[in-house]
Amino acid sequence: MNVRPALPDHAIEIAYIYNHYVATSHATLEVEPIDGAEMLRRMEDGWLSGYPFLVADVDGEINGYAYGRSFSPQHAFLHSVEISCFVRPGYDGQGVGTQLYDGLLKVIRAGNFHVVIAGISLPNDSAVRLHEKFGFERAALFREVGRKFDRWIDVAYWELVIDK
Repeated sequence: MNVRPALPDHAIEIAYIYNHYVATSHATLEVEPIDGAEMLRRMEDGWLSGYPFLVADVDGEINGYAYGRSFSPQHAFLHSVEISCFVRPGYDGQGVGTQLYDGLLKVIRAGNFHVVIAGISLPNDSAVRLHEKFGFERAALFREVGRKFDRWIDVAYWELVIDK
């Protein structure tokens, strides 16, 4: 598996992976699928602001992606980055998320960030395990703040303070 920076050409495949979670889970609280053009717009927004976006590929197939984005547009949050990771269906439990986060956190540690934040819609035991494997600690829980598939969803935030 090769973890590397995403390219604009990956947007359609990344949107395919993301749309699986839009349609089948509460890993994202987005409810409408997006197309490759919208994914590319999101990727470019991140790149222009200096955030990393990585893909994992095996023999040219994108098996997952992880990225950083602004936690808040207010200037005081400039050194905080929110991260997320999605794995292609069928590749769960094969270490794709771990390898992506390993690469992503290396890039983030080399940057000008102090805190890494991840929001997780609950329940999601695999996402909790992934973040805690990298030293994240739960910092907040918001009960019933999202609604998808006709049910209320809790969202918790994990954080990692980077030692410089």
